[in-house]
Amino acid sequence: MSEENNRQPAPEQELSEILQIRRDKLAALQQEGRDPFQQTKFTRSAWSEEIRSDYDGFAEKTVSVAGRIMSKRGMGKAIFCHIKDDKGQIQLYIRSDAVSTQEFADFRKYDIGDIIGVTGYVFKTRTEEISVHVQSVVLLSKSLRPLPEKFHGMTSTELKYRQR
Repeated sequence: MSEENNRQPAPEQELSEILQIRRDKLAALQQEGRDPFQQTKFTRSAWSEEIRSDYDGFAEKTVSVAGRIMSKRGMGKAIFCHIKDDKGQIQLYIRSDAVSTQEFADFRKYDIGDIIGVTGYVFKTRTEEISVHVQSVVLLSKSLRPLPEKFHGMTSTELKYRQR
């Protein structure tokens, strides 16, 4: 008997609503020909901690940073978000007139947990927070699962290794 006959299709598991929404967003991107998993390289020019510790050296200079979206706040034609990379966290400022219409519309659809790469210049906001004013944004990887709860996190070591 051949192996092909023995293989039974695995029953499709029911996904929770949030997982299904994220998979639908990925499918929509792939149908538009913008598969985020095809992007294999992004050149980073600075880490978030370097920018925050040496603001005077980076002020008004163009940098490329990449990281995971940790929070996102939309305010009409502007969006603030924090990304976290290996060495720290930095705020991004995205304006609708600074990026293309397509990039801004796509960024509105990105979820917390997605990995992005951005290029822009460093500045300080009115509240004196060091930020990157984004001029271009690229989705590097789509997060298909939500991040663990921030306060408690994942406490089970076994679960951490099973669901990484």
